[in-house]
Amino acid sequence: MADIRHADPLLDPLFTTDAAADAFSPAARLQGMLDFEAALARAEASAGVIPAGAVPAIEAACRADLYDPHALGAEAALAGNTAIPLVRHLTAMVKAADEEASRFVHWGATSQDAMDSGLMLQLRRFLDGLDADLAELADGLAALADRHRATPMVARTWLQHALPTTFGLKAAGWLDALGRDRQRLAAARGRLALQFGGAAGTLAALGEAGPAVAEALARDLALPLPALPWHASRDRIAEPAAALGILAGTLGTLGRDIALMMQMEVGEAFEPAVPGRGGSSTMPHKRNPVSCAVLLSCAIRAPALVGGLLAAQVQEHERGLGGWHAEWQALPDLCRLVAGAARHARETVAGLTVDAERMRANLDLTRGLILAEAVAMALGERMGRLAAHSRIADASRRAAEAARPLRDVLAEDAEVVRALGMDGLDRLFDPLRYTGSAAHFIDRVLDNHRQTQGRQS
Repeated sequence: MADIRHADPLLDPLFTTDAAADAFSPAARLQGMLDFEAALARAEASAGVIPAGAVPAIEAACRADLYDPHALGAEAALAGNTAIPLVRHLTAMVKAADEEASRFVHWGATSQDAMDSGLMLQLRRFLDGLDADLAELADGLAALADRHRATPMVARTWLQHALPTTFGLKAAGWLDALGRDRQRLAAARGRLALQFGGAAGTLAALGEAGPAVAEALARDLALPLPALPWHASRDRIAEPAAALGILAGTLGTLGRDIALMMQMEVGEAFEPAVPGRGGSSTMPHKRNPVSCAVLLSCAIRAPALVGGLLAAQVQEHERGLGGWHAEWQALPDLCRLVAGAARHARETVAGLTVDAERMRANLDLTRGLILAEAVAMALGERMGRLAAHSRIADASRRAAEAARPLRDVLAEDAEVVRALGMDGLDRLFDPLRYTGSAAHFIDRVLDNHRQTQGRQS
């Protein structure tokens, strides 16, 4: 069977990763179902439901490379799902080797058992790989936060200059959100579980042996055994989807911030400079934020996929119609998309160029107005908050109109100088003296990060 990994060889390398493409390739989808079928045979043999002699022939036929996905897909278009034709072809292949063994293929199971359990195996593999990327991204953000804990920059609210902050605190904010994303994904991974209920969720075809087979099957696949089959309860799909959607938003925020900092007028941080990266077809000087574009694209596309998967939770009675089918492409698409964004974020953070001098220079663009609050707070201790606020607001207006430094305007105000002193005034216009608890917040986030990495190592 030909290996089909990237459905779109022109765009997939930009928007996903090889690992995610592999995890949700046609071969992986088939192998997940076949792993279920092989494990089912072993579990039923151990419980005395089928002859032990039937297992080797079934196991030997449970290899995805033995089947043609195009032929199976054509038959699935008539059958309604991929498991039905796969079981038919699996049975035929087993029969060619051992006719007696072929009688026991897929014994007592239903199509959804094979497809859902196979998907659980794919999701587990995917989430483990994704978290490895996210762990590297987290380490990169932690390094930025620590390295730049005292690198002053402009904090912007509503895209306007607000107060001084540090680039370390900005990086810590990204890291803190990512930590919560990883916790949500870990919780969702912990609730992935075996699907095994037979035709209507009762395992009636296996009689009294049903629970024993289910336990053995869960052990074999290393999947948790749920209290009961969950054919129509799709929270095990919706939960990781929602967590991935939130992660897409976190990565999109990272991309938006870096893209804004990359603007020539700002020039505070840049994606890694790599030959062939971020160029323009017509303008040789361009350095476009390529990875940021991918992060933002993911943040735009993911909510629609998540919304579809949440809507698919509403299913009918013991086995759903349509809602289950809606998951088959939406979830892999979401996983592939978010994996690509995570890769771009990891690579961008690892090679991010930070221009600390430009950050410092941008703090001076307002000629000290960015520190008006600092002066007002200090002056307020002498003359009261409202009076100080009014006085500094008037001085700020006059400084802006005359394009003069606020510090110089205030130095001409005898009452301000008498209250604060010239040395005190100079100290108030040092942006690093007005970053508040930034260092404390950074330390707390870094401590949480180290504890998280320590638990997972």
